Amino acid sequence: MYRQSFYHFLMTLRQPNKPSEVEQFANNAFFDSAFPKQSQRFDEISHYLEENADYLPAMSIFDDAWQMYIDKMN
Repeated sequence: MYRQSFYHFLMTLRQPNKPSEVEQFANNAFFDSAFPKQSQRFDEISHYLEENADYLPAMSIFDDAWQMYIDKMN
């Protein structure tokens, strides 16, 4: 079964007008050229964000987005 990358899923959440926290995360990730775009692994993406994503004000936003991703993939 094909499972899209987290980044690909996240890009479906982009919202230019009055974005929620998760939508703003998606908007910002779009401009992050080093984001692990092919990854489907929580630990890899989480580590990247903790080390590099100063645009993400709280990891709980990533956790929410990840849960949405898991729900969609199942």
